[in-house]
Amino acid sequence: MSTAALPPGYVRSDLRGVELVTRDWAAEPLRRALAAHGSLFSWAATQADRTALRGRGIAWTATLAAGPEPHGITPVVVRHTRHGGLLAGLTGDLFPLPTRAPRELASAVRLAAGGVPTPEIIAYTIHPIAGVLARSDVMTRRLPDGRDFPDAWRAHQSPAAQDAVIEAVAALLRALSTVGAQHPDLNVKNVYVAGEGAGATAYILDVDRVTFGEKAEASARNFARFARSARKWNDVHGLRVSDDALVRLAALAWVER
Repeated sequence: MSTAALPPGYVRSDLRGVELVTRDWAAEPLRRALAAHGSLFSWAATQADRTALRGRGIAWTATLAAGPEPHGITPVVVRHTRHGGLLAGLTGDLFPLPTRAPRELASAVRLAAGGVPTPEIIAYTIHPIAGVLARSDVMTRRLPDGRDFPDAWRAHQSPAAQDAVIEAVAALLRALSTVGAQHPDLNVKNVYVAGEGAGATAYILDVDRVTFGEKAEASARNFARFARSARKWNDVHGLRVSDDALVRLAALAWVER
């Protein structure tokens, strides 16, 4: 089991060789869940209120009977981590120890502390294999109702509604720049938009490979990645994010085009 320091408010447990890192208020119910089901993913898959989210594999939504307040409950999403890209078929769900989960937790905590909207990590597990590789599950707090950027863009057809989406994404890009965070896979599917109009908030997802550095460089690279992804979705999926919308995004996000 790892001995690396955890962010404040998190605790570590070992259950028959499986490492569990969790928010302190969720530790006991998640220990019981892990003991009963063998993994957080399996626990979520058995919950009566579960629903399936499809992306890179299935993620389960469920309700955890625990919260930071006494007798609280917490809506969660549990995913089994998998590789993407060209080698996904070969590497599947196996990662070198300690997997990406500890880095994802550190990045999520740092981003949230800097005011970047991103899902709160409630827990993760690491299941070692042969002392070299491991599988992992990650549990996050479920975000408010919303859609990823492509679905949000298609759902809001009026110019005013789409401009509100652009403003929300620009606020996210500015927040990332403020903490010098570079997301190497800042594509349109990794931006989730909750709410509408002036109340819309854009969240950044999949932060396990985020790096932190110089603010101006982060700003330019994040915008370039997002714009490239939007244009690709225009070409492949008919998303119809206009050049004017991307110019507007650049202006609001304070980046050089």
